[in-house]
Amino acid sequence: MKCNIIIFLMIGFAVLAFGCSKKGPNDTVTPVSSGNVHVYYVSNNGLESNKGTIDAPFQTINTALSHTIPGDTVMVRGGIYSEKVVFPRSGVMDKYITLKAYHGEKPIIDGSTFSVNGREALVTVDKAKFIVVDGFEIRNLKTATGEPKAIMVEGGSDYITIKNNTIYGIDYTQLPLNGGGNAILIIGDTSDPVTNITVTGNIIHDCKTGYGENLTVNGYVDGFTITNNTIYNAQNIGIDAAGGYSANPDPTLNYARNGVISGNTCYNIESKRGPLGGHGAIGIYVDGGRNVVVEKNRVSITDRGIGAVSETNGFPTDHVTIRNNLVYNCWCAGIYMGGYLNYTSGGTSNSAIVNNTLYNNNQALGAFGEIEGEISIREDCTNNVIKNNVIYGGTSDMFIHKYTATGSGNIIDYNLYYTTGGAQWTWNGVLYTDYNLWKAACIGDTNSTNSTDPLFINTPTPDFHLQLSSPAKNSGLVISDTVNGNTDFDGNVRVVNNKISKGAYQ
Repeated sequence: MKCNIIIFLMIGFAVLAFGCSKKGPNDTVTPVSSGNVHVYYVSNNGLESNKGTIDAPFQTINTALSHTIPGDTVMVRGGIYSEKVVFPRSGVMDKYITLKAYHGEKPIIDGSTFSVNGREALVTVDKAKFIVVDGFEIRNLKTATGEPKAIMVEGGSDYITIKNNTIYGIDYTQLPLNGGGNAILIIGDTSDPVTNITVTGNIIHDCKTGYGENLTVNGYVDGFTITNNTIYNAQNIGIDAAGGYSANPDPTLNYARNGVISGNTCYNIESKRGPLGGHGAIGIYVDGGRNVVVEKNRVSITDRGIGAVSETNGFPTDHVTIRNNLVYNCWCAGIYMGGYLNYTSGGTSNSAIVNNTLYNNNQALGAFGEIEGEISIREDCTNNVIKNNVIYGGTSDMFIHKYTATGSGNIIDYNLYYTTGGAQWTWNGVLYTDYNLWKAACIGDTNSTNSTDPLFINTPTPDFHLQLSSPAKNSGLVISDTVNGNTDFDGNVRVVNNKISKGAYQ
């Protein structure tokens, strides 16, 4: 809410600045206006010696940014700009520095002519605060020697908004793989946290990130929202909130925390699109992050759907809530948690998988030739809750697969299971096809239902809304607003008359 108020006030300054214009909003102001708020313009046919007016624009984005003070806006006309953009200074509370596409036009920041040495980006925000990047196409930074990024935020930056950008062609091309790139990287690499980060409404597609991810929050990042982005045609992870890697030298700071990943769409995210091969790509991933909510996302045709996993010893994934998501038609597990088998001991703890709709995942076998399960529980899962989910399996599917006897205190109940084939569960490595034996083994699912069609509106389309006569209607367990959330996938009230439906829709 605080960030929304700030953005609203910022827009208010812009309206005052543009009020006397005769050529339309956001486009036609001279650089000096009331209250020392300036709007500078950039165009391919501008000159660096110009004053940055609408009629005498600058030629480069960096020149325009060098003139800004808090509250200023740089408006960029359509065209191709071959430059690595760096914000030279910060805005202040209520006076952001805004880099924005000119109304109705699409400026392109293109990296085709650049080499990359180490970790480099086409747009960099480093130790800066109160910054907005809005409405650009950012493309074609390709390298076999460095770590290419479209947008990078680092070094204690604060109150940063990245919105409405389209990013593609950020390619790490070294073979064999020895690193990777990112479309958007938010990295807390100092003792000063990166905070108040908003990444919203961006489209990321056709990037080759190697071992990197498309949209990454890593290290000492404390407070972030990743909402309403679309990521597709990717060869590795779509969205990642990470900890335990080399982002920050202080282990107590080296993990992302206190974030929301909501309303995003991820599809066609598959390792086979790159040299990794197999089925290791994930739509949305919390790996060593803590206090993260993953809700109301749509994930399909990915190797795995959503993960709350730890790949690094000493960095458990903790207090992650995965709720009200649609996960369907993924190659392997729909939702999974825990440490990788025989690899790490970090595990997943104090987390919840609630009110999700899973459909027809597990279309390929896992790394050990096994069916991974619609919900997969790996090593060292402790004190987690799996409730109120609708799990609709395919003909050769498995509802829940707990691989080993590690971990304890996991509670499973109030789920709805349905398959057009034979029902299967695995607990501590033992396969069960009898529902009563399964319940005895997991010491749970007392209030769940099996072999009952949830009566979706339509599965081929798909439309996973519930018919009025669905057995999932009002049959779940109300846990708390903190766990269930206040609204369902559509934004409707999640609990009505103290009743909650199973799955992502009320």
